[in-house]
Amino acid sequence: QAWRTAAFGLYGFTQFTKSGFVEHAKKFREEDMQIRLDGKNCLVTGANSGLGYATAQGLASHGATVYMLCRNKERGETALNEIRSKTGNMNVHLEICDLSSINEVKSFATKFSSLEKPLHVLVNNAGLLEHKRTTTPEGLELNFAVNVAATYTLTELVMPLLEKAAPDARVFTVASGGMYTEPLNTNLQYSESEFDGTKQYARNKRVQVALTEWWAEKYSNKGVGFYSMHPGWADTPGVSKSLPGLSEKLSGNLRSNEEGADTVVWLALQPKEKLVPGAFYFDRAEAQKHLKFAGTASSHEQIGSIVDSIRSICSLPANP
Repeated sequence: QAWRTAAFGLYGFTQFTKSGFVEHAKKFREEDMQIRLDGKNCLVTGANSGLGYATAQGLASHGATVYMLCRNKERGETALNEIRSKTGNMNVHLEICDLSSINEVKSFATKFSSLEKPLHVLVNNAGLLEHKRTTTPEGLELNFAVNVAATYTLTELVMPLLEKAAPDARVFTVASGGMYTEPLNTNLQYSESEFDGTKQYARNKRVQVALTEWWAEKYSNKGVGFYSMHPGWADTPGVSKSLPGLSEKLSGNLRSNEEGADTVVWLALQPKEKLVPGAFYFDRAEAQKHLKFAGTASSHEQIGSIVDSIRSICSLPANP
């Protein structure tokens, strides 16, 4: 654990910061971003601020029809109007759902599916780092509910819409380099007595990366691509609220929201044959999922039993 934390710190300070982005951007190809998304339907969760907002704006600026999934109607409407006026794209819509409630996620998925529109891009961006142990009214630990349970449930329930957009459909899950510090763990709701929100967040992010691999394999013949990514350390409202220490320490060297969202937008634009199914991306390139000597790699073998647990917790029928 100590080695993982130290290696992660060193790797992060050199790569995940603004200076890391500036360095990596020297290799970016301008023509990669000149692709249009007209006629493509995109759903972005947690889209009213931070990386979700920048992602929704980026997709809208390339002509996509964007559905912004937000918890708060007022903040969502403000963001919606801003993105419409900045991009000149009126095909941006607001959907309301509290992702900490699995029942609300199910209701939203039913309602959204009734539109019967193909879904070309799903961005699982909404995330949470809550330091105090908090239990939702449905009895779930709050970080797990938003980061894992909602991500899994929403993705599974909109699969028929994604299949309508095959072979071009893709699902991006915004994970975090924090996952480098934790192996996959079957203790999904952090039953240890001393709750550590940062550790639980890292575990949640590790689940997202392993889930992406699992989905890519399970649905390999469905024409839907699954990818996870790390935005780097960006100056988002979420980071300043949840990790004020990091925010202060890296003041001036945190990425902008646009820099953090750059890879998601890039992934949405690239021809699918250029992308590696189930891979973890960082700064427009495939990245390692495990740090050297960290001992986290073999843990991914547990993902099957973890999926069974998530399905049971979310009252979804057993996996076929």
